[in-house]
Amino acid sequence: MNPLKTATGTIISGLVIAVVIALITELSLPGEASMRNAITIWTHVAAGITWIGLLYYFNFVQVQSLSEAAADEGGPGGAGITKYVAPRALLWFRWAALVTWLSGAFYLMVNGELINAFTLGATSPAGDSYGLTIGIGAWMGTIMLFNVWILIWPNQKKILGMVEATAEQIASAKSIALMASRTNTMLSIPMLMSMVGAHHGYFM
Repeated sequence: MNPLKTATGTIISGLVIAVVIALITELSLPGEASMRNAITIWTHVAAGITWIGLLYYFNFVQVQSLSEAAADEGGPGGAGITKYVAPRALLWFRWAALVTWLSGAFYLMVNGELINAFTLGATSPAGDSYGLTIGIGAWMGTIMLFNVWILIWPNQKKILGMVEATAEQIASAKSIALMASRTNTMLSIPMLMSMVGAHHGYFM
């Protein structure tokens, strides 16, 4: 059976390949890396890719597609997207956001950098740019997580009819959710720059 014929099989195959590479690397370079840190970073990056990938999907694909569907009088409309696609995408979106933040915070905590990051390097020696750089990314990620769970998700439930709302409330929810989503898209650019740049000693 070809594992690439299903999403589950594809993910499992990717995980198996990743584990094999990790084991080979660990055996060939003993003591070079902590398996705990490696697993935490992998989780953080995988969840982050899922989160930001869906954020970009919503902003660059779904919003425009729904607008075009609404303007197309003879077309099928956007009901298929709002009924089947959006709820599933939002499920992955909000939980990926939480896992990204938690795994990032856990990595900083176990490596003694959590306070340093959230004080923007104030607790690190002068000239150490890591705390400032990773801290900017961590704060932006925190703001983005807040937007997902406090602004985007509750308002999307109104838009998608998951909770009762008047036409006026739905119109307001659309505006709030869109602005929060656009804010996250804007912040994702310097946030990613900070996260990657921190491990190179400068902004990327």
